[in-house]
Amino acid sequence: MATLARRTSNTWGDMLDWIESGPALGFQGLSHTIRVEDYEEDGTYVLRAEMPGIDPDKDVEVGVSGDVLTISGRRQEEERDKNHSEFRYGSFSRSLRLPPGSDRSSIAATYENGVLEVRVPVGDARAEVTKVPVQRSGS
Repeated sequence: MATLARRTSNTWGDMLDWIESGPALGFQGLSHTIRVEDYEEDGTYVLRAEMPGIDPDKDVEVGVSGDVLTISGRRQEEERDKNHSEFRYGSFSRSLRLPPGSDRSSIAATYENGVLEVRVPVGDARAEVTKVPVQRSGS
């Protein structure tokens, strides 16, 4: 059973997501963004990214730095017919913060039918909390 991951509302974050999502009018080729959906399912954070027409072996990199997952790469497409040639190319990148308790050592990524899927096991977020003793200062 899938459950949606709850995110707190953040005006600046929402605005940046809107800007990163690219033009809503369908002007393909003008924006080199990656459209994603993310959710939690059975103790796993799932990120699905639309990436049609790429070769996952040489065009895409998935990496984690701290608690941020980044998908980046390069797309290059060429269409030719008898009287016309068209190129679409460019770099793309998308970074998302992993949920608390994510097991960064067990991340798995697969690519099928133009969709990159990244799965990250999520444990108990409370396990990451470290208590710091408070000492009295001398009077």
